[in-house]
Amino acid sequence: MRRPSRRSLLRLGGVAVAGAAGVLVQAEAAHTPDDSFVRLRRRWRELIAGSGYDAAAEPYRTWLAALGRTAARHRDTMAPSRTSLWPDQAFPSFAATPRRLRAMAHAYVLEGTGLTGDAGLAAAVAAGVDHYRRHVYAAGADPAGNWWHWEIGVPKALLDAAVLIGPQLSERRSLALRDAVDHFVPERRLGGYSGTSTAANRVDLCMVMLLRAMLRADHGKAALAVSALSPVLRHVREGDGFYRDGSFLQHTYVPYQGGYGVSLLSGLATLFAVLRGSPWEVPGGRFLFDTVERSFAPFVRDGACMDLVRGRGVARRPFGDHDKGREIAAAILLLGDVAPETQRARWHAMVKGWARRDTARPMLEHAEPAFHARLAAIMDDAAVPAAPEPVGHRLLPMSARAVHRRPGWCAALSMASHRIGHYEHGNGENPRGWHTGSGMLYWWAEGHGDQYSDAFWPTVDPYRLPGTTVSARRLPDGAGEAWGDTRTPWRWVGGATDGTYAAVGQHLSGLESTLEAFKSWFFLDDAVVCLGAGITAEDRAAVETIVDNRRTDAPLTVEAGWAHLEGHGGYVVPAVGHGERGGVVGTFADQGLRTLRERRTGGGVARDYVTLWLDHGVDPRSAGYVYLLLPGASREETRARAADPGWVRVLANTARLQAVHVPSLGITAACFWNAGAAGGLSASAPCAVLVRERPDGPATLTVADPRCDLDELTVTWARPGGLLTGSAYTFRGLADQEGASETVGLR
Repeated sequence: MRRPSRRSLLRLGGVAVAGAAGVLVQAEAAHTPDDSFVRLRRRWRELIAGSGYDAAAEPYRTWLAALGRTAARHRDTMAPSRTSLWPDQAFPSFAATPRRLRAMAHAYVLEGTGLTGDAGLAAAVAAGVDHYRRHVYAAGADPAGNWWHWEIGVPKALLDAAVLIGPQLSERRSLALRDAVDHFVPERRLGGYSGTSTAANRVDLCMVMLLRAMLRADHGKAALAVSALSPVLRHVREGDGFYRDGSFLQHTYVPYQGGYGVSLLSGLATLFAVLRGSPWEVPGGRFLFDTVERSFAPFVRDGACMDLVRGRGVARRPFGDHDKGREIAAAILLLGDVAPETQRARWHAMVKGWARRDTARPMLEHAEPAFHARLAAIMDDAAVPAAPEPVGHRLLPMSARAVHRRPGWCAALSMASHRIGHYEHGNGENPRGWHTGSGMLYWWAEGHGDQYSDAFWPTVDPYRLPGTTVSARRLPDGAGEAWGDTRTPWRWVGGATDGTYAAVGQHLSGLESTLEAFKSWFFLDDAVVCLGAGITAEDRAAVETIVDNRRTDAPLTVEAGWAHLEGHGGYVVPAVGHGERGGVVGTFADQGLRTLRERRTGGGVARDYVTLWLDHGVDPRSAGYVYLLLPGASREETRARAADPGWVRVLANTARLQAVHVPSLGITAACFWNAGAAGGLSASAPCAVLVRERPDGPATLTVADPRCDLDELTVTWARPGGLLTGSAYTFRGLADQEGASETVGLR
């Protein structure tokens, strides 16, 4: 007999449910006077199954059949014993065993697996859940090891499986699972917003609480799951969560949109979708919707999530940045179902653009059915445009991150500060990410979508990350405190941006090193001007500034004052540098660019690298540097820029002030490490300043207080050739703006 089409099955809110789920809903409805939880469980199954696709059509047919084979194999090899549920997974098996049980439950619910509604499979899931509960997850057991397994990972998987098989889990087993979850995840865990109950962890705990509520139709637990979300859905000023500038932190010191942030966004999107129209509908939608474009989208380029917001996760597997970008896209599309139409339309266009441009790891080729169906519908809809990469500058001072986008290229900057760690290691992951906070400058031009994706982290020289200034002093694996507490003592980290251009600076201390440096980046139309000053160390080791380290075997051309890497871009490195030495400010002829081409191995693979760096010598005293990065530039364009020394004027490059003037753009910008003056600009206190003069519009002055401690700041701009010179502008209350920029029109 022909199986009914998906569209003929039970629907709720436009979502089709497989036959097994329909039977479960009918069975539950017959025994539940209040149907609120019947509808919640049905909605949960619908989200798992997805909608709008034909399970008999490709690629769904192949994916679902593979899931069915996997579930059958798990069912057939299950051999319960005192020490395991499967012989190859000895207890506690916190990850693999619960994951297998959940996969079996998914095969039971999803149509097209060959096991949809199979009573034997459901019975195996029920028996497996109870066996694991009795031998590992029993109420009263000692929660040894990582707390996360006991309170989030294990209960979420077991409860998911239990909810999916519904009445197939007996009353006795259901009550026993309830008691176990209540023991390890008591309601007090959702009390104070502190410790491990914050941000993404809080959302996961609320998800566990909601699944626990669905298991036993517990109204109180459902209400708690929703009310406990409120601290996540508002801005914080310290610790974990979202900041006004768009930053998202987890583990207190780590920018984490591409790790814990993905989990948070996905979890909240699921909770909003499941609870929509129920007695427990989640408030705070507007706040969450705003985070999509303020906190997540700035760090996704061509479908990949930038590594500078992925914490220790960068070391896990190749192309993890594309995997996380796909997860962000999936969460955004799911959240779009409950968002206002105007935001939903923008998100659809944005995600469609990401998917079209992600050729390194195409989204549709690596998507599970529910997301694949959503994305395919958008890709096939001619009425939905594919949004291009945006242009502009986003500076997030609370997380010491900056992203600069111009037509054809993008750059992103990672810095450590008094609030943000150099790097995160933990659980044995990312033990050599030491210098990612020492001013690592990522950049992409056309065709570079996999530059940092394809085995970059296991093969790159960890002492020579692009853009960084580092001591060559050898460090042990896992140097510094775990979980991101590798901060510097310096507060001046941040900058000023008018949304198009930016002046960004970092007062740097090396990780477990005496190195100190002052680094500035001026982000422009087709270049990043990079300055360094006051570079000092006493490590008895060489100190280097890494102009770049590209994973490529492309030809490199090096001429006096410039270099060009074919297919990538150019570098202008003047033969002389401007800076301070021995207390004397001046010009020093010692900027010898060094290069290296090598094949490096790590993680069982080998990759080619081209490295360019400046050697400051052993234990330098007040060394400095000047160079220009030209992403995507041709050899001719690079040569021409090197031949035009007046294109950018370095007004100052010392440990007190770094400033440049770019006549063609009408830009004068400075990082004032102390009060000072240069090129018509003066400031009464440490700050970042960007002046922009337009031939066809008003001039503007943008300032920021990266240290967040100024009650008052006076900036004076003596406009060259202007009718008025020495106009002073006073800014008050900058300390309360969390490093954000303020722009005014010039008189």
